[in-house]
Amino acid sequence: MEKTKFFLDESQMPKQWLNIVPSLPKPLPPIIHPGRMNPVGPEDLAPLFPMEIIMQEAGVGPYTAEYIDIPEPVQEAYRLFRPTPLMRARRLEKILDTPAQIYFKYEGVSPVGSHKTNTALAQAWCASRTIRNRTAAF
Repeated sequence: MEKTKFFLDESQMPKQWLNIVPSLPKPLPPIIHPGRMNPVGPEDLAPLFPMEIIMQEAGVGPYTAEYIDIPEPVQEAYRLFRPTPLMRARRLEKILDTPAQIYFKYEGVSPVGSHKTNTALAQAWCASRTIRNRTAAF
């Protein structure tokens, strides 16, 4: 029987996120304000997003690098349900009659049954940093 499920050890989990923006052939167009029809600034996004996420969107500070370290608190939360299994789609390979090996990540083992927790944990960490910074100012 050929192996279909592949499990990584926690020690093999990535320690960095890949930021594709530096690899793009040209910069992304700016976000346009729907009322003014000109590029938005941080002050426009501040009511909606934590400053850490605005910094990511603007590609400033640590968010200019190709690889961004995953904060330890986020890694710790990821370890509760990751790494998720890598599955080989052998039947799809057969139907397509391809010599290629096709793999996919099975995210159904996460607490919410999808990949959404991966991003949500990082966003919650960013929001907590913004809240801590605001609280420290008082």
